[in-house]
Amino acid sequence: MSLAAASPRLRSTPADDRRHDWTHDEVAALFALPFNDLLFRAQSIHRTHFDANAVQLSTLLSIKTGACPEDCAYCPQSARFDTGLKAEKLMPLAEVVKAAEDARANGATRFCMGAAWRSPKDKDIEKVSEMVREVKALGLETCVTLGMLEARQAKALKDAGLDYYNHNLDTSPEFYGEIISTRTYEDRLETLANVRDAGVKVCCGGIVGMGESDGDRVEFLRALANLPQHPESVPINELVAVKGTPLADAPPLDPLDFVRTIAVARVLMPQSYVRLSAGRTEMSDETQALCFFAGANSIFYGERLLTTTNPQNERDRVLFAKLGIHNDIRVDGGARLIEEAACC
Repeated sequence: MSLAAASPRLRSTPADDRRHDWTHDEVAALFALPFNDLLFRAQSIHRTHFDANAVQLSTLLSIKTGACPEDCAYCPQSARFDTGLKAEKLMPLAEVVKAAEDARANGATRFCMGAAWRSPKDKDIEKVSEMVREVKALGLETCVTLGMLEARQAKALKDAGLDYYNHNLDTSPEFYGEIISTRTYEDRLETLANVRDAGVKVCCGGIVGMGESDGDRVEFLRALANLPQHPESVPINELVAVKGTPLADAPPLDPLDFVRTIAVARVLMPQSYVRLSAGRTEMSDETQALCFFAGANSIFYGERLLTTTNPQNERDRVLFAKLGIHNDIRVDGGARLIEEAACC
């Protein structure tokens, strides 16, 4: 008997299929499904809520780079690791606006700004709020990731017009201490609660390929799905092993394991955008195509993420044209369709 048949809760997809009470065994059963069965289930759920051939495009800009006091083992921006990264101060407003204009012209509908802070000061929030207002005025959705936030800071960003706040859980609660020691899982959850209470949408995901076990991947996705509300955006990163970080020699993740992670995320969080984030440079077109079939419907688009490379725009345009994928435009004043895929 298949796992799907053995578990009544894996049989059907109700109209409102958002759940917040997943058990470890249920999520593990999804991961254990035959590959084709899992992808069929994920694709079926995806089509219930989204255009199956649309992908949302986000561009990510590092507005303040390096010198972060945290010790996240994957991060080249940590001041504790010698990665050759040059620390930079907060970018001037005009440069941020120009980058946002370029992103919009290249097809992005969401502009994400990241600063390497443990937690911003109130004066930093004032400057970032001005960036949010200016980028929002361009007709783009706005997202920032600034570290841990106090409730008043989250409210200030909301008042500036912020749409999304990114704060990843990174991995499972059990494996978290192997990756980060300078803050706790509870710290992460508190920031997410502050953001949600302020009325800002949540962008929250994590990284796979850091040496975690299969069970850790189960618990990572279960933690996301069992939040009081599903994150509206769920970035799934594959580790980019950067020289000088503790994870520099981490073995690469099997591509099919990554696709499975995307598919399970889609099943658990059926109405969220699931984003292919870091690691796409090393992914084949075939792996990315499987990820889109498994329910991924957002990517970071542009030549760089915060400090690591990303597939160039032209490669993405060619891939989208091959797959018949078009840009998911749901924002007033949002970007045009990618010309090469406009026929779809």
